[in-house]
Amino acid sequence: MPVVSDHQPSALRTLAVLGRVSNLPTVWSNCLVGWWLGGAGATERLLALLAGASAVYLGGMFLNDAFDVRFDRAHRPERPIPSGAISEGRVWQWGLGLAAFGATALGLLGWGTALLTLVLLGLVLAYNAIHKQTPLAVLLVAGCRFMVYLVAGSASVGGISGLTVWGGLALGAYVVGISLIARRESVPGPRPRWPLLLLAVPMLLAWLANEAHWRERAFALSLLLTLWMLPFLHHLLRRPSGNPAFSVSGLLAGIVIVDWLAVGGGSPAQAFAFAACFGLALLGQRYVPAT
Repeated sequence: MPVVSDHQPSALRTLAVLGRVSNLPTVWSNCLVGWWLGGAGATERLLALLAGASAVYLGGMFLNDAFDVRFDRAHRPERPIPSGAISEGRVWQWGLGLAAFGATALGLLGWGTALLTLVLLGLVLAYNAIHKQTPLAVLLVAGCRFMVYLVAGSASVGGISGLTVWGGLALGAYVVGISLIARRESVPGPRPRWPLLLLAVPMLLAWLANEAHWRERAFALSLLLTLWMLPFLHHLLRRPSGNPAFSVSGLLAGIVIVDWLAVGGGSPAQAFAFAACFGLALLGQRYVPAT
């Protein structure tokens, strides 16, 4: 039986928590990387890309709670379904509806984008279905972020570039590191430290991929990413162990800096866009949990 609180959250907040909307700016920054590395294009296509990717992400987050309802009733009773804030059936409806809308919006950008979107949807569904059964599912969630890069690149005027692929793989390594840490969020005990090495992969790629005259920017952004990660990693690894949800939330916001690294710093307008996404992610986390 769901636990019904005397102080039920508003319907809007329930939907925001289910969709983990504080992470949306990281999806937007993923889209911007693939879009810019592919040569950009018409503004209306970018808006359609952002809307479609956002809907697919939100749908995936809703479906995550729908698939995890038994686990949440046992371990996370504060989540919207077990707390009685919303029914399981309604969450399935929202999740499937948003995913379908997002896939349609992205599919209208071209056949190549449509095919890549189908792969993205398959990874989203596969991850939600098995992520509680095997740690290998972290590769699927990393694959989702990688596919957002490819979907965005395919919608741009120049298509998918080599840097898009390499940048997506580096982000995937970072996401695997976060995901392996996040898997311990509801489980007491020591946490493995080797996944932390994966968080450095984007910095290594930025150094190798950029020509000498761009490496100063890559170094500056790598330093920024390192300084951002350090307090969250310290909080996570200290004894007694800190709250992993706090650390994971901070590392998730760091995805925007990883994306910024992927474009080698970019133009002032691009820097402003990434800074805005980063600020929005932090602001969102003050009101809606990222995990």
